[in-house]
Amino acid sequence: STTEREKSMDNVNNFKTAVTACVAVLTALWGWFGWLVVLFVVAMAADYLTGTAAAMQAGAWNKKIAWKGITRKVAQIAIVAVAGGADLLVGTIVGHLPMVTLPFEYTVLFCPLVVVWYTLTDLGSIVENAVSLGAPVPAWLQKALSAAKDAVDKIGDEEK
Repeated sequence: STTEREKSMDNVNNFKTAVTACVAVLTALWGWFGWLVVLFVVAMAADYLTGTAAAMQAGAWNKKIAWKGITRKVAQIAIVAVAGGADLLVGTIVGHLPMVTLPFEYTVLFCPLVVVWYTLTDLGSIVENAVSLGAPVPAWLQKALSAAKDAVDKIGDEEK
């Protein structure tokens, strides 16, 4: 007969197998860019939640500012959609103009840069909110996020 410990381990292993299978399926469907979008959405939600918590802790939470935060997140999503549309447009033009030949296959450029830029912005904001909530945060993490965001800005500027 199996023990409770063995049953528990079987449940844990079954859960791990299910999660691994889901991640594999989603990666096959979405690829690397899909996971960037997932990280972007998670970072947006975490930024909003930590910002709300920091405002509540400081006694500064109010409905108008909270609504402004939500509308800002909706605007971020709109800009990501615009960047995706720009990628689709450029890809279509490049693929159908005989005089335009690139030394590589164009799939996406603008949308990943925008998603990464917003994600880094939100991650930096989460760090600031965590500091406001009293969490110790390594200074090098703040510097690394800022440097990464600057690097994405530089790449975007060079693509002009």
